[in-house]
Amino acid sequence: MSPIVFATVMGLLGLIFGSFIAAVTVRLPRDEEIVVTPSHCMSCGETLKPWQLVPVFSWLVQRGRCAMCGAAVSPRYMLIECGAAGIGVWAALAGHQAGWVFVAATAVLGWQLLLIALIDAENFWLPDELTLPLIGTGVIAGAVIVRGWPVPQLIGAVAGFGILWLLAELYRRVRGRQGLGGGDPILFAGAGAWVGWAGLPTVLLWACAAGFSIVLTLLITRRKVEMTQKLPFGTFLAIGIWLTWLYGPFGI
Repeated sequence: MSPIVFATVMGLLGLIFGSFIAAVTVRLPRDEEIVVTPSHCMSCGETLKPWQLVPVFSWLVQRGRCAMCGAAVSPRYMLIECGAAGIGVWAALAGHQAGWVFVAATAVLGWQLLLIALIDAENFWLPDELTLPLIGTGVIAGAVIVRGWPVPQLIGAVAGFGILWLLAELYRRVRGRQGLGGGDPILFAGAGAWVGWAGLPTVLLWACAAGFSIVLTLLITRRKVEMTQKLPFGTFLAIGIWLTWLYGPFGI
């Protein structure tokens, strides 16, 4: 299969998974049923018809409005679908020479991280339902790719959790308040499960760079930044995991 065809297929799969991811980002924070409940309009509650569930196409055809009640439908749904499609294309182009197993693993990682990043960015919340599976998929991907025991990944999962848990506990004892959320150590364990223990420092460096860029942007736009201002560190970690998986640890 040529790289272009492979990328097209992965992009189309990304649109489908992106539609699911968009639904989860809305339902999970509201504690709504995700799998069983059919997709419906958030304004009138009417169940959506099959043609209204086609990623991107349905939003464009309806001009961003519900076909039943005419209420505006946020473009975030379409943007999330396009983002997931972009991850699929990126995975195919970056890993087509390594084979479909690596591409599939990369896409699965990217879609998981997209969901985690969105949930944390919008809600400052890293639910165990999303972070714990990241550890499992990382260990499985490592075992399949190396065709054996993924020892670096197992060590990385333990080390990742331990490092951030200790940092969070140290910060709490020194400053007298929480500096990291309870989901951050679990997410960092997921990072170790995917990139191995050697990749953990690089994940942190990418995450810090992403966080610094946000703070710098706020300062440039003359917005006030408080020392106690909350930032979605899980989102930054997700960026670091993705880039480290694709391009490897610094210096290696």
